[in-house]
Amino acid sequence: MMLPKPFTRSSLLAMAAGLGLSLSCVMQPLHAATEVALVSGAFRRSIPVKEIEHLAETGDATGLLEDLLELSAQDPNEVAQMLNQSLELPLVLTSRLINTRIGEAILRRVARIIHPIYTPEPEVSVPAIRAGVISGLQSEDGLTAVSFLKGYPNAVMAVNLPALFGVIEKAESIAGLVQFFSDSPLDGLKEAQP
Repeated sequence: MMLPKPFTRSSLLAMAAGLGLSLSCVMQPLHAATEVALVSGAFRRSIPVKEIEHLAETGDATGLLEDLLELSAQDPNEVAQMLNQSLELPLVLTSRLINTRIGEAILRRVARIIHPIYTPEPEVSVPAIRAGVISGLQSEDGLTAVSFLKGYPNAVMAVNLPALFGVIEKAESIAGLVQFFSDSPLDGLKEAQP
């Protein structure tokens, strides 16, 4: 069957591809984090992302987040500023970097701290972190904590508190933080060699 001249197969394919690309740029991800679960051993408490988003927008904490900020004597306005802190990174360069062996090794280190709640394996958590970063960079506000969560492709993102506190302890000195994120991934590359 031949189509009329203005509607050839190639023109229909081009139109469909253009429509698909334009929709993918406009639409939000199908799955996004709806909760952040704080996990330490058998302890688990979940904070709805809507509460985090509300704090970022208004500086007013609600629910469990309000209780946590009170217990830790944190000023909600300071936390809101931190949540709204935007990282200005070039999208293409960042995408290329996190898809290199060194980028993969760094993401594996981060995946020890944050990962999908029921599948902490690097084969699942590393692509989830990568998707959150790229989606966050594409958002209007750039990469912020909230845009990362909106782009994170799993309903519940777990935060491993002991691993997080370990990094914070190492981060007390800039040298310790640099060593954590540079030397350790390079060690991982050495192990991966055949």
